[in-house]
Amino acid sequence: MIAVMFTLQKKEPDVYTDTMIRGLCTSLFSAGTDTILADTEWAMSLLLNHPAALKKAHAEIDRCVGTSRLVSAEDLSRLTYLQCIIRETLRLYPAAPLLLPHQSYADCKIGGHTIPSGTMLIVNVYAIHRDPNMWEDPMKFKPERFEDGKAEGLFMIPFGMGRRKCPGEAMALRTIGLVLGALIQCFYWNLVDSVEVDMTERGEEFVIHKAVPFEALCKPRAPMYDVLKRL
Repeated sequence: MIAVMFTLQKKEPDVYTDTMIRGLCTSLFSAGTDTILADTEWAMSLLLNHPAALKKAHAEIDRCVGTSRLVSAEDLSRLTYLQCIIRETLRLYPAAPLLLPHQSYADCKIGGHTIPSGTMLIVNVYAIHRDPNMWEDPMKFKPERFEDGKAEGLFMIPFGMGRRKCPGEAMALRTIGLVLGALIQCFYWNLVDSVEVDMTERGEEFVIHKAVPFEALCKPRAPMYDVLKRL
């Protein structure tokens, strides 16, 4: 994206100024940080409330990566259950539940409704991802629903779709995978006082955050001591 803007700067220097490019880059990184943080916090909260899924993720990472090094970007494609956890988290708690507003550039009809040119369009991804007509047990955390491509035909758009989908999708998925993978690989996690993590949402912002910040007990896994010492 930065390369494209530099190319456009040569054609339209008055529009694509250095200040504009720097400002856009700052917005991209700040927006990416907030959404990735929120998604990772939701994922860890779900795993603490579903210890069987956490145990299964531990086993997969130990089997595919081992304990002599940290999980890497090259490992993510082989960590299929970890990918299922991430997808199920994004289904239940898409970082931007209404995506970004879009505007129709031409008159059109959708589902029998006439949409005039210039109409502001809001997509309720949160509702789509929890639609009982599309998802079995939509309110339950079930990473297994994505195993073996079983849910590929269902409508998942946490990053939007088409030409104007989120440009940071690849970076977000990779970063969440690395952070979540390292947290699972390096530590044992337990609930505080055996009380389930509060999953109440704080929805007054663009990004969906937890109303009660994530808290848990953790301790380093003995097989990972040497790796952690080298960090």
